[in-house]
This record gives sequence, C-alpha cells and structure tokens, in this order.
Amino acid sequence: MGWNRLYSLRSYVKSSLWLVPFIALLLYILIIRIVYLFERWLIWIEPWPWGVAGSQRLLETIITMTLTFVVFTFGSLLVAIQIAGGQLTPRIIATTLLRDNAIRFTVGLFIFTLLFATGALARLETDVHHAVVGIAGLLGFLSIAAFLYLIDYAARLLRPVSIILRVSEEGRAVIEDVYPAMATDETDAAPSNLRPGNEPDKVIVYKGRPAIIVAVNKNALLMQAEKTQSVVELVPRIGDFVAPGEPLFRLYGTLLPEEDVLKKMIAFGPERTLEQDATFAFRIIVDIAIKALSKAINDPTTAVLAIDQLQRLLCFVGKRSLRGEAIFNPSGELRVICRTPNWDDFVKLTFSEIRLYGTENFQIARRLRAVLEYGLQVLPEFRRPALEMEMALLDRRLAEIYDFPEDLELAKMADTQGLGGSKSSMLNSQQRPAKAEWEPLQRG
Repeated sequence: MGWNRLYSLRSYVKSSLWLVPFIALLLYILIIRIVYLFERWLIWIEPWPWGVAGSQRLLETIITMTLTFVVFTFGSLLVAIQIAGGQLTPRIIATTLLRDNAIRFTVGLFIFTLLFATGALARLETDVHHAVVGIAGLLGFLSIAAFLYLIDYAARLLRPVSIILRVSEEGRAVIEDVYPAMATDETDAAPSNLRPGNEPDKVIVYKGRPAIIVAVNKNALLMQAEKTQSVVELVPRIGDFVAPGEPLFRLYGTLLPEEDVLKKMIAFGPERTLEQDATFAFRIIVDIAIKALSKAINDPTTAVLAIDQLQRLLCFVGKRSLRGEAIFNPSGELRVICRTPNWDDFVKLTFSEIRLYGTENFQIARRLRAVLEYGLQVLPEFRRPALEMEMALLDRRLAEIYDFPEDLELAKMADTQGLGGSKSSMLNSQQRPAKAEWEPLQRG
C-alpha cells in the first residue's frame, strides 16, 4: 500500500464517528467472556444485594437508558452539527467536529455499556453473577456521568468562539510544521523563481478523478530526487484542485524517478484539510467572519471573534520564514520544489474579503485597523509594505462608505474590541480634571 493510501486511511480513521463504537463492540465480545471466565477471582466485589428479579430489572434499566443516550446523542449532534455548519461554515464539520475524540469515546462507552448489560441479561438465569451485574451497574453509572458531561461539552464546543479557537490552534500547528524556521530579512529576500533554467525533461499529468491535493510526502520526494540526481517540481500547491490532464510534476535531469512512485507521494481528497494546508485555517475563519457579516445573519461580534484569531495567526506566520518551497540536499543542491503560500497570500486572505463585506460596520472597520496597527508594531520591517497597503485600501474603502465626517472619524479609530475598547476613548492624564475640580462633585 502506497503512502497516499495510508495517509487517506489515517485521515478517514481520524474523522470517522462510527469507528470507536465499532471497536467497543469488538471489546465487548472479548471482555464479556473474560469477566465470566475469571468471575470467581472477582470475589472482592461486594455481592449485589438483589436477587434475580432485581438484577434483571437493573440490567433492563441500563439497556433502556444507554439506548436512549445513543439515540439522543447521534440525533441531537447531527442536527446541531448541521445547524452550526450552516451558521458558521460547512468546512468545520469534517475538519473539527467529526474529529472530536470526546464525542467518539463517549458514544463508544454507551455502546459498550449497552452490549455488556445485554450480554449479562441474556446469561442471567437462576443464579445472580454478582461481579458481572456489579460491573454493569458501574458502567451504567459512568454512562450517566458521561452523558451529562457530553451535553455540557457539546454546548460549549458548538459555540462560535470554541470552533474558531480550535481551527486557530490547528492552523498554528500546521504553520509551525510547514514553516519551521524563523524569518530573517535574508531568507525572505531569496528569489521566488527557483525553477531550473532549462525546459523540463518530463511532465507528468494527472490521470485520476478530479480532486484536491491534501498532502505531500516531501521527504519521500527528496529521497527519489536524490536517488536519481534530478529535480522534482510539484506544479500545484497543497489545497489546489487538479483535473485529469493537468500537469502534476515537472522533472529535470537525465535519470528521472518513476511516474508511479511519484504519484504515490501525493494524497488526494474531495476537499481541503488542515493537516498540511497552511492557508486553510485562514480560509475557514474568514468564511466564518464573512458569513456572520451577511445581511441574513448580521452578527458582527462573531466576525470580531474571528478577526481576533486571524490577528494571532497572521502575526505568528509573519515571524516565520516563508521560503520553504525549495528543498535542498545536504550538499546544498536543489532537489524538490513544492510551492507554499507567501506573505502577500496570507495578508490578502486575511483582509480582502472582510474589508469588502464588513467595513460598513463600525466594529469591523475599527477591529481591522487594530490588527494592522498591531502587525506594524510587532512584525519585522520587511513585512510592513503589505500591511501598509492594506491600511491604505481600508482608508479608501471607508472614505467611499461614510458620508458624515463624524462617522468616518469613528470608523478610523483602531479598537481591539470592535466598538467600545479603543484607547482614544479613554481619558489620558492631561485630559482628566484636576483633583480640586472633581472632589466637590464627588462630595455632592
């Protein structure tokens, strides 16, 4: 099995809600037999005080209870996920919600308890197996606690701020993996055109179904290029859509890697994922922001929460070297070209759409300016031109929208809270009245 299939299988396992309950079913088949086999060694468990009828009623209650938990959990979560996906963005369903281990393991506990109680009830005859019934009762108690926890957890998970924060955390990890080195003026001044000067010796085209490139095994590509002393150029970027007949690789050299081997180093999928796509976290958060700014929803506060995390991600990526597209061997020879987003890509993705859809709202205009001012303060000097350009575009956009000078002045104030938290609204020491002036008012 090639690397791409293993990667797709691993991603499917991570996002499959049914897998943990299925494993719970397999564990039940094993554990129920082990418990009955070693029951006589479990005499340390206090004998169950009820007889056959009481134990039967208890097991039936546990079965009914856990079955209700399973039905309610799946039904309510599926509805809640669809609603959250409609209000925020559908991309959060596969990238965050279905990968949540708390939900999957809680459902697995429900399934295991249901099956264990059913197996114990089926084996309940004239004698009570105290250890088995006691374990079933303990599992029932844990299922009640887990169900109550799941209700509270799901309510917190589906809040916009929780979803945005989770996407931001995953995006930060991807950025750190894709761009491991910190930024310096020299590294970012490196030439962007790294393609060898001659024409490619071979072009490999894509022949599969239309798909998105979700991951690339760069180390394996480097090994193949080093083995053949060639240069391997991946034409599309991670996250790009490729159709049959489009170029996938350009190869330079006399001895070239095999086409089938190279294709196994690329993982394809129906949609973008967060694993190696450095800009996809930005894309999801921006989608949440502009949907909140739509006339149908009109929720600028959610957009401000999204901009908070965009500021965090933008400042994080701005301090890293964004020239990781060229991979060299230990001798310093170019071997692999795998394009990655540059600083302008991140800046435009962060500001352009939100500026277009949101500057009619005071909160958004002020919060965007606060992000730009903060970036100009903390990021290196060579990152500033793109931010200054965005600042100029924001000013021009505001001048077109606001007719009244007072509104324009209000919209041009930087505010980390959107509206109500600008420094300019706070009186400084020179503006405050003297002590002799406010003491009589205080006494009055």
